[in-house]
Amino acid sequence: MPARVLGDFEGRWRMARRIVQGDGSRAELTGEAVWRRVDEGLLCEEAGLLCVGGQPPLEARRRYLWRDDLTVWFDDGRFFHSVPAQGGACAHWCAPDQYDGHYDFGRWPQWRCIWQVRGPRKDYRMVTEYSRIGPPEA
Repeated sequence: MPARVLGDFEGRWRMARRIVQGDGSRAELTGEAVWRRVDEGLLCEEAGLLCVGGQPPLEARRRYLWRDDLTVWFDDGRFFHSVPAQGGACAHWCAPDQYDGHYDFGRWPQWRCIWQVRGPRKDYRMVTEYSRIGPPEA
């Protein structure tokens, strides 16, 4: 499997996210993620509807900066994690909780990212599946 490079992610992606809390409660987010070129790398903008059992859907948005070395940064400038170019494990410590991630590029251009989050404040597993729906913007 070839190593991924930053340009591989540029464009529009369908995004489906499942979140399962430690107590078994579930949430789902469906929407799009768009990676577009900026001076520092690619800006990833996620937007979708978050459905949590028994509640009206909520609009959810999130932004990250992906740099050429496949490091991912929060939109406030804090480092998040490094994406393994061939897929595999990554991690992020957000005191007092540990985020353990795994990227799977085995079915490219469909891919997934899984986060297992544990700590005194958080306990959930989040699986996000991506499939390409559009090329980079001209």
